[in-house]
Amino acid sequence: MSVDFTDPGAVIDAMYAMISGPAGPRDWSVQDQIFHPEARQMRTGLDAAGAPWIRIMSPKAYVDDVAAFFAANAFYEVETARRLQVFGNMAHAWSVYEARTSPDDPTPERRGINSIQLYRGEDGRWRIISMIWDNERPGLSVGPV
Repeated sequence: MSVDFTDPGAVIDAMYAMISGPAGPRDWSVQDQIFHPEARQMRTGLDAAGAPWIRIMSPKAYVDDVAAFFAANAFYEVETARRLQVFGNMAHAWSVYEARTSPDDPTPERRGINSIQLYRGEDGRWRIISMIWDNERPGLSVGPV
């Protein structure tokens, strides 16, 4: 996969392309390129009692967490809106997504927001340093970005 690392938006596009596809393995070498080695990926939600929870993962822990799911399931996460702000060597994206089991599914399986922070290193390359996400649920819906 060819990525323009001088463009934080292109790095985000590569992240969505990396995780989306038919059932089968993903090219995790892309993650090594677009995520900082010390990045954190954080999934959030509510438990059955309504209490918030968070799972904080390194890039390797994320792969360990999702590889079996992707191997067995088609998964397509498509960005539907993005607000990207850049200040110096920092960038933040508020990225609305829809997940489907097929690109042709008329209704998404779920929707949510990825909050993505990127860092531009001394080599000029943007990399994801932090990403936290949450899905819509009763009482919580994605509004305008």
